[in-house]
Amino acid sequence: MKIALIGYGKMGKAIEQIAVSRGHEIALKIGSQNQQDFTPENLKSCDAAIEFSTPHTVLQNVKKCIESQTPLVCGTTAWLQHLPEAEQLVLQNNSSFIYASNFSVGVNIFFEINKKLASIMAGHAYYTPSITEVHHTQKLDAPSGTAITIAQAILQNNKSLTNIVNHPSTSINDLSIISQRIDPAPGTHTVHYKSIIDDIEITHTAHSRNGFATGAVLAAEFIYNKKGIFSMQDVLHL
Repeated sequence: MKIALIGYGKMGKAIEQIAVSRGHEIALKIGSQNQQDFTPENLKSCDAAIEFSTPHTVLQNVKKCIESQTPLVCGTTAWLQHLPEAEQLVLQNNSSFIYASNFSVGVNIFFEINKKLASIMAGHAYYTPSITEVHHTQKLDAPSGTAITIAQAILQNNKSLTNIVNHPSTSINDLSIISQRIDPAPGTHTVHYKSIIDDIEITHTAHSRNGFATGAVLAAEFIYNKKGIFSMQDVLHL
């Protein structure tokens, strides 16, 4: 495949390394210094695009890829308020799109475990759930997109919880996410269920960016020659 990288920072470079190792060609690299190359013609010469940029540039990047009908894998977080707009554009342009808050295979397995645990724990109100997430100090958003995805699954299964807050809380309606920024830390997410009797915890710890990069390349391979809106559940058959 010929892949376009939209955003060529640390994640873009990790994706490049994984993609080349799997036999793909990086046909286009777009960063802040060469926006003049980010054209429909260049995008159309690629089989798929992988976008990891910033919250304030992602929507425009997504629009360009969708309107050129270049299959798009998007991993930028902190822009979910615009996701319905992006998905509507996909349908209007007969394009293809995968968004995930985290492309790591291990994290997506963790998401499924979290859903199952949340459904079990919903019947045990004496356990108080909370989430801790630890990332490097260059992480732009807090809480992380991954933590929000984890929290949303807990809320869907526990109707007594109505709010996600990014601080400790004693309210029975709040699900607390505690964000820590420590170097070096690619990403650790822990779900806690605490009671006066005992605690239950599940944790995913990333050791490098390679897990995220590999999942993004797998998603690009999956979406190649497809039309529509997909998820990592589709990619991994979860």
